[in-house]
Amino acid sequence: MSVQIGTVRPLFVTWPDDDRFLYFVAAAVWSKEEEDVHRAEWKDVINYRQSKPGEGSVIYRMDIDTNNPVLSAKVSIVANVSLLITELLYVPYEQQLVFTSRGRAYEDLDDFEIYSIHLNSSSSSSSSLSRLTYMEGVEQELQLSSDGKHVLFRLWALSSGKVQTTQRRLYSLDLTNGQVDRLGKNFDGLVTQYTVKSGGGVYIIGQLGLNVQIYTQESLTDDAIYQQGWNGTYERFTASSHRAGGPVAFAFSSSERPKEVYLAESIDQLMSAKPITNDNELFTQRVLPQATAYHWKNTADNQVIEGVLHYPPGKFNAKNLPLLVLIHGGPNVASLNELQATWNWATMAATEGWLVLEPNYRGSTGYGDKFLGEIRHRSLSLPGQDILMGVDQLTKDGIADSKRLAVGGYSYGGFLTNWLITQTTRFNAALSGAGGIEHVSGWGTMDLPLLRSYLHGGFPWEVPQVYQTESPIYYMNKVRTPTHIVVGENDVRVDADQSFILERSLHYLGIPVQLLVFPNEGHAIANFPWSRKIK
Repeated sequence: MSVQIGTVRPLFVTWPDDDRFLYFVAAAVWSKEEEDVHRAEWKDVINYRQSKPGEGSVIYRMDIDTNNPVLSAKVSIVANVSLLITELLYVPYEQQLVFTSRGRAYEDLDDFEIYSIHLNSSSSSSSSLSRLTYMEGVEQELQLSSDGKHVLFRLWALSSGKVQTTQRRLYSLDLTNGQVDRLGKNFDGLVTQYTVKSGGGVYIIGQLGLNVQIYTQESLTDDAIYQQGWNGTYERFTASSHRAGGPVAFAFSSSERPKEVYLAESIDQLMSAKPITNDNELFTQRVLPQATAYHWKNTADNQVIEGVLHYPPGKFNAKNLPLLVLIHGGPNVASLNELQATWNWATMAATEGWLVLEPNYRGSTGYGDKFLGEIRHRSLSLPGQDILMGVDQLTKDGIADSKRLAVGGYSYGGFLTNWLITQTTRFNAALSGAGGIEHVSGWGTMDLPLLRSYLHGGFPWEVPQVYQTESPIYYMNKVRTPTHIVVGENDVRVDADQSFILERSLHYLGIPVQLLVFPNEGHAIANFPWSRKIK
């Protein structure tokens, strides 16, 4: 049943354990008079950093009259906030709303913090705000603890002076004293998700190496405890909110098992969970590629690197196979033990007869903060070295045919593809998707400038030598590899200009090249399925 609230468009909603009212956030909108003044002054000119409609937030309360036969509601303003709100959580303790904020772009970590508004305050403006965190990171996924006095959240930090981690981790904010503590301190991987336990504690879904597993923690002072489950990737975990030790549900897949939703009677019975969906049964009726973990050393510093190795159907452990090195984006993500039954290149390429290596190079998650942080100042050269030594090992082991090699990747995988073709001529073909070619211009146009300046150790004028040394454009004269390029026309993560620069460089050098630009597509190429299929 719908409730009429006029022209206001809710973005985020939260409600107490009372169906008589709820709270929601909408974007702040200029009045008609403000719009007219702005239009008269600027006409069709864009004043880049000036506030625009929707660059503030309004918090509303909706009181619902459930006794009226025609469901009706009264909407009132709780607060006008100059911040952009990204999540909203109602907290009964001291009657407050807790929310996360963000900036227009990832330019200043101070834009990303947690705030509260006390509902018993008589003020309806930003003056009633209380800032709760100073974490110098991006807080997200707010949840209330079972005792109602702690707000839990995931934090993505860039190893700043206050938070010496580089992977997403789980934290607890004590609303009684403002103290922030990390949960799962003994867990060195990436926290991908968490769920509050009924009766206290938390379920932590975390990635270590190629697998994403389930852990439990009972209190702040306890360690996270691994719960025995299948090797593979758990996600979308949920648990009974009414009974401690009750049923849990989750999605799961591995390289040998397509993704389905499962139900277990308790967290102790993960190994005997039963599927409750059968959406991907077709994949169980096909001979699919087989995958295994593959390890090698970067002999320059003896660091062990891990990757996923996909064999063509019916050729597990075969030798002398054509190799596609498929590089994940991020860089702060990882290739996993999972079966992506969508447009995943690894499965498709292996089905077509390729041996596919997905390397988790330096900068990948799930191998500790040091492993991830070593990419800094050597954003392409170090992971590029990791990858090439993996190719060396595969050919030395006789698994890959050194005369039939290809490389490709999307986003940061495209960055690394562009780098690798300047470092070696061994690849017969390259597939570059939305990859960068020149870091200074990339820093100036992307929507994540904080990430770029972190990776290079400063701004372009502070460490110009790093920006130049790690940019593929300055080594293009060494390229001999035919290259296929794809990019979304409206990409703001990695501007399409980077792909145009790559194409022009290769064209002038006489290297076979093809560039496909997808109209009206952004970085994810998600608007038109046909574009994604071509990609």
